[in-house]
Amino acid sequence: MSTNFVDQTRIFVKGGDGGNGCVSFERQLYVPKGGPDGGDGGRGGHVVLEADENLHTLLDFKRRAHFKAEKGAFGRGGRKTGGTGKDRLVKVPVGTLVFDDQDGRCIADLAFHGARVTAARGGRGGRGNTHFVTAERRGPREHELGEPGEERWLRLELRVVAQVGIIGFPNVGKSTLLSRISNADPKIADYPFTTLAPVLGVVERDHQRAIFADIPGLIEGAAQGAGLGHDFLRHVDRTLVLLHVMDLGEVDAEDPLQNYDTIRAEIEAFSSKLRRRPELVVVNKIDLPGREEALKALERALLLRGKALFPISCLTETGLDRMVDAVFREMAEAPPLPSRLIEPDMPPEPEDFQILVEDGVWVVQGLRVEKAVAMTNLDEDESVSRLQRRLISWGVEDRLSQAGARPGDTVRIGNSEFEFEPEPVWADHDFGPAPVQVRPSQQARLEEKKRLRRVSLAQQAGLRGRGRRKR
Repeated sequence: MSTNFVDQTRIFVKGGDGGNGCVSFERQLYVPKGGPDGGDGGRGGHVVLEADENLHTLLDFKRRAHFKAEKGAFGRGGRKTGGTGKDRLVKVPVGTLVFDDQDGRCIADLAFHGARVTAARGGRGGRGNTHFVTAERRGPREHELGEPGEERWLRLELRVVAQVGIIGFPNVGKSTLLSRISNADPKIADYPFTTLAPVLGVVERDHQRAIFADIPGLIEGAAQGAGLGHDFLRHVDRTLVLLHVMDLGEVDAEDPLQNYDTIRAEIEAFSSKLRRRPELVVVNKIDLPGREEALKALERALLLRGKALFPISCLTETGLDRMVDAVFREMAEAPPLPSRLIEPDMPPEPEDFQILVEDGVWVVQGLRVEKAVAMTNLDEDESVSRLQRRLISWGVEDRLSQAGARPGDTVRIGNSEFEFEPEPVWADHDFGPAPVQVRPSQQARLEEKKRLRRVSLAQQAGLRGRGRRKR
């Protein structure tokens, strides 16, 4: 392929991590025991792909293939939420298909200027310590770390966006034809595979315009990849009309459709949809002497199949106007292309997790459990205790025990490793609150202290007798 034209590449995208929640307590004059006021972290930025009509190749992604969005800012005191990270905008050529490189799903078809897709989402910000206040814990130091942003490898595949695709064997005059009917300036030479990348040209006729694509020459076996067949054939997929160019000098009067049938077989083998695509057959180089019988044989053979033939000569520009008019008529009657099947990202069930064994280490895999560990500050005791309670309530500990994990075994969740210490059996039973042991001699004194406290509170509220206010 041409060194300046790249139509396939891989890129790595990562959304920004969410900002950490803040641990803070209110400190103001005359507020000696201010409560927690730590704010939440900000959301990380997204990585967004956008189609740009001014780009025509994926060459830039060969030089730079990693794209990361900005992280969210940390939360601050005074219940201030951290700022949201900036999105990372990555521009790609119009006609780019975006595939998940791991499972091969097509997640976007950027077929028009300005089309966008979020390739990697940023993580949400962690919660500050204001979210963990309870009746028993008035000053928690617990908080959450920011959620990691999504990351994955993507495969980008460029398919040129043109209404007419010019196909045929190498060196039949496709590039010369495009240069005669448009302002395109493709490379033209007298040897096969002169064109190694699709060349686009704009053709205007009666206040109408269409984009013609000169597809590099096809050979037998192109559908199986021969002669870079897959790299060339994919660019025909978006065209409304096929313009099949033949060389009159290569037409055999005894079997005039031999070359035509070879190209048709490769087109149909590559995609069943192309079999029903409208097609015009053009034979070039009718100025060659002594080829009248071959031309008549080709016209008769195509007529038997219900197809018209358009004889042209790119050298003398004979028949070009008639051919272009027929192409525009065919375009007007051509059915719209079927939309491509897009498979949106389906997040896994958050409650699901599985347990594996890798090199003697128990590995717990699951969206919810991995996210919980990633957002826990493992250096803070209160956060670790909360994580332990959540994992137990989700059944992680029971599943590990059932799978054969023993106390002291190593358990890995995400990027963190723990020592397996199952909760004792007796801790599962609720024996109720422990009874308070009070001696009989203390009972009367405690009751008197309660009564005196009620009297003191009533006096502070300005009450007397049966609730009447002081005058």
